[in-house]
Amino acid sequence: MTNQTPPALSDDELRETLDMIGTVVASVSDRVDAQTDALDRLNKTTTEARQAAFAAQRQTDPEFYGQIVGEVALKLIERSLADLKGTISDLDRQTRQTITVLKQKDDDRDRDRKTLTERERRIDAFKAKLPWMTFAVGVFAMVMTLTVPRFIAQFPSGCGVLGGTWTETSASSYVCAFFNRS
Repeated sequence: MTNQTPPALSDDELRETLDMIGTVVASVSDRVDAQTDALDRLNKTTTEARQAAFAAQRQTDPEFYGQIVGEVALKLIERSLADLKGTISDLDRQTRQTITVLKQKDDDRDRDRKTLTERERRIDAFKAKLPWMTFAVGVFAMVMTLTVPRFIAQFPSGCGVLGGTWTETSASSYVCAFFNRS
């Protein structure tokens, strides 16, 4: 092979060639920029798709989903337990109050029973004594009926009240005498 140099280009041809090379370089540069933008968009889309795939994989992961469900259930259970503890505390307080009231009622009932039993015992004792008291009052009334007029008649004013006459006897003693004036 022989070394041949290509014929030299004229200024117009050289200018024209340079313009074409510049146009080609500019066109290639625009295409490279467009491809770079397309590759950037593709890279961004790929990254987003990968993130979405990881998120979807995580969302469909039974262990992760079970953990989320467990946390939600635990929060609901904790809230329910807190409410239940409050209710139990209220019931405990009300139960203690009820026990106190019932104990007081039992104490009052026992006290009332003792009082009633004591009253009934005294009434029964009085009822047992009543016939004797009636007999004693009757005897007392009879004795008083017999003795009071005699006691009142020992005095001149008492004799007058009884409707008798105060007179002197032959033995020089004074007596209340009742005369029949018919």
